[in-house]
Amino acid sequence: MNCTVLVCCGTGCIANGSIDVTEALSRALLEIGADASVKTAVKQTGCNGFCENGPIVRIMPDDISYYRVKPKDAPAIAASIGGKPVNRLLFRDEEGKPVLSQKANPFYTPQRKVALRNIGEIDPGQLADYRARGGYEALKKALAMTPDEIIREVEISGLRGRGGAGFPTGRKWRTAAGYEAEPKYVVCNGDEGDPGAFMDRSILEGDPHTVLEGMAICALAVGASEGFLYIRDEYGLAREHIQRAISDAEEEGILGDSLMGGGKSLRLSVVRGGGAFVCGESTALMASIEGRVGEPRAKYIRSVQRGLWNQPTVLNNVETFANIPVIINEGGASFAELGTDNSKGTKVFAMVGKVKRTGLVEIPMGVSLRHLIYDIGGGVIGDRPFKAVQTGGPSGGCIPADMLDLPVDFDTLTQYGAMMGSGGMIVMDDRSCMVEVARYYVNFLAGESCGKCSPCREGLRQMLQILTDIREGRGKKGDVELLEEIGETMIGASLCALGKSAPNPVLTTIRYFRDEYDAHIHEYRCPAGVCPKLTAFEIDPAACTGCTRCKRACPTGAITGGVKSAHNIDQASCIACGSCRDVCRFGAVRAAAKRRLAV
Repeated sequence: MNCTVLVCCGTGCIANGSIDVTEALSRALLEIGADASVKTAVKQTGCNGFCENGPIVRIMPDDISYYRVKPKDAPAIAASIGGKPVNRLLFRDEEGKPVLSQKANPFYTPQRKVALRNIGEIDPGQLADYRARGGYEALKKALAMTPDEIIREVEISGLRGRGGAGFPTGRKWRTAAGYEAEPKYVVCNGDEGDPGAFMDRSILEGDPHTVLEGMAICALAVGASEGFLYIRDEYGLAREHIQRAISDAEEEGILGDSLMGGGKSLRLSVVRGGGAFVCGESTALMASIEGRVGEPRAKYIRSVQRGLWNQPTVLNNVETFANIPVIINEGGASFAELGTDNSKGTKVFAMVGKVKRTGLVEIPMGVSLRHLIYDIGGGVIGDRPFKAVQTGGPSGGCIPADMLDLPVDFDTLTQYGAMMGSGGMIVMDDRSCMVEVARYYVNFLAGESCGKCSPCREGLRQMLQILTDIREGRGKKGDVELLEEIGETMIGASLCALGKSAPNPVLTTIRYFRDEYDAHIHEYRCPAGVCPKLTAFEIDPAACTGCTRCKRACPTGAITGGVKSAHNIDQASCIACGSCRDVCRFGAVRAAAKRRLAV
């Protein structure tokens, strides 16, 4: 019997020591190898998705998964192969029962993996692993098809761009194919700059060949012979894996001067992004590839006509290209069976924030936010009340609790002021201040605006100042209406999608949480107890047990009191950081409005 030990070595698990786990497992298996009844091999895979519980180790073909594995656990895992599992390392469901297989894990069970189909199953550094799971069969099939036939399958699939705009992929390809200018280019957008997002990074790290295969099929369809992968500079492991995949594919004759021995050629190069969020915008990205300042231009002429160096260029993001091999292999109609009428297929989300099971999730379009957050994510940490979910990255909107049953698709989210975006999803509980959430994202975007157009540049600055004043107790009547006016102006007058979508966090928080703005401005109070200038923390002596947890957590020593006696907070020393409330198990620490000082 052959046994494979798969160790998650995505960036998150590496940070938690998965390389050391891999080495420890290799040593442990070598030590027992002479007496083992099975032949074993250890492989480093990409991200398994269940990031909070990493490092993750899977034993195949038994499909036993272990979580939060440490190097010291390696001998026990090695000894268990072919025998009784290591019970303490198994995932436990809501009832505390151990779960052996990922297939039975409530985080994985509802998912439908298409773009993520190979991640966690293969060693991304081994071309043979990718080919063993059908890799490059789609490219071989596409080489026997006409460009029109390839594009037709993509059109039938209904695939829309997964980078945020949701533009129909087939229409983009067909438009580019219709121009006879030479040369043409194909570009992959891997400049994933959204806070909390790691969907594209995980695909680039864990299954780089599927992106290359998708790009090669696109090149065949539109007549391109050169392509670029624009990957953000911070994604060192992703760039390393992609570069190796390109080299291996060229060495095997899959890419390069002759695509799989046919008459077509494709040269791919990796370009390091300079760290500018605005370079996620298509025209700014292309300017950066050309060596110019990453600023967007007005799109009177689309990139499919004049993109890189004024030549026809097709740009799609990582996840979009990862779907292409499946569409060609299985047919566009098969892909179109998933999802909704106008949002076909699946979507990958990075679900983070105040949710019990954080990680990478791929689900069919059209499932509800409730299904995502509660069935897959396990609900809110500490079973606190759910307040909102922010979707679509820093330019996305906030959806409130009474809209949890909204379906997740391009059109529905846009209708309610949010957006699909690239797939970032941040869950918030009742201790999240929506004014501060809006201020946080506007602050990020103000720093990332290229400054080329005044509506975005000045609009964000003004929004940030107003939100900061509201947060710090200087808000005044008319501020909310002014925020709305600035937001509408930015939407109508900004040059690119960054400025047009930047007001979304502000406008949706005003739309659904207006009462919190009013409380900050008119009552000098932060309902969530987050804004320090408006919040005073107090300890209820009747509820305090004197456990001293709050006293030990206080960074300024503002809390006094002995063991088993009620504690007290010195307001003069308190900085309203909320650490005391976070650690209190008895609900004794409560937020109150701070007494307003004369100004």
